[in-house]
Amino acid sequence: MNIGNIFYLGIKELQSLIRDPMLLALIAFAFTISIYSSATAMPETLNKAPIAIVDEDHSPLSQRIIDAFYPPHFVKPILVSTSEMDAGMDQGIFTFALNIPPEFQKNLLAGRTPSIQLNVDATRMSQAFTGNGYIETILNQEINEFVKRYRSVETLPVDLALRIRFNPTLAKTWFGAVMEIINNVTMLSIILTGAALIREREHGTIEHLLVMPITPFEIMISKIWAMGLVVLLACSFSLVFIVEGLLSIPIEGSIMLFLVGVILNLFATTSMGIFMGTIARSMPQFGLLIMLVLLPLELLSGGVTPRESMPEMVQIIMLAAPTTHFVMLAQSILYRGAGLNVVWPQFLSLFAIGTVFFSITLSRFRKTISFMA
Repeated sequence: MNIGNIFYLGIKELQSLIRDPMLLALIAFAFTISIYSSATAMPETLNKAPIAIVDEDHSPLSQRIIDAFYPPHFVKPILVSTSEMDAGMDQGIFTFALNIPPEFQKNLLAGRTPSIQLNVDATRMSQAFTGNGYIETILNQEINEFVKRYRSVETLPVDLALRIRFNPTLAKTWFGAVMEIINNVTMLSIILTGAALIREREHGTIEHLLVMPITPFEIMISKIWAMGLVVLLACSFSLVFIVEGLLSIPIEGSIMLFLVGVILNLFATTSMGIFMGTIARSMPQFGLLIMLVLLPLELLSGGVTPRESMPEMVQIIMLAAPTTHFVMLAQSILYRGAGLNVVWPQFLSLFAIGTVFFSITLSRFRKTISFMA
């Protein structure tokens, strides 16, 4: 192995990347706009949900119910007829439609059990699932207070001492931004290394490398360190200036320790990118492979939903994926302020997985190079 060859080949990869404006734009977008939008696009709670109300009772109670829905959780309720309600739900104008039947107040005060119809447009999933519970709580509270004729304060038989750790305000922004960085590190490392190899084949420069006194190992490791360095720098910039700076999200643990984990993850994912680059014969084929690989890596690694909620077989299989261990150590360090004494098993797992992936990819890469020769 010649260190000089590896260094200069890596510089060549960086120069090739600089001359590719689309990849540069992708890197800039992934670690700036994508991070910010992922953190802020989803509302913290139910926000300005459109609701329509059919008031067939026209009583003080029905007016009280109408007045209970106001911003920011809901827009101002729109009073409609039954036919207008059905048409509005069909057209997707209303997420919720509440139908208060005739003589609702009279039947309630008479001790009967009248019904209120709530129609929910379940295609608007984020609002439908949350808003259903909001509306039920509002209705129960307003009806109970109307019947008792005073606003009561519920006294629980047990004093619940609630302590929310690591995210005391339950801000979804904290979770979305950090997880998007984790996902983009995996995505960009695979794309950049695989694209670098395919670019060599499409431009015909791979033949130039074959006649030079360099080994497949040197070619492969140069692509890994060059593209890994780009992702590492972009990740560091995003974490400091976007997450901590622009979004004001506190980072509990050591950023340097997290970046060591990023390096180990890049060791594995860049090897995966080169492996996929040896299989794909063109950029379109490589793009299809990325779709098949990235979706399971991101969805089943524990970043979207806890691994414990997945089938046991999936949990076992995903232990072979580097992103599973990367998500574990990233959440432990950045959210809970864990040190090396806590995350060393994930570090060791990433190193072992990366070594296996690198060895397999190097073997495949040597066969591909010899076939080209």
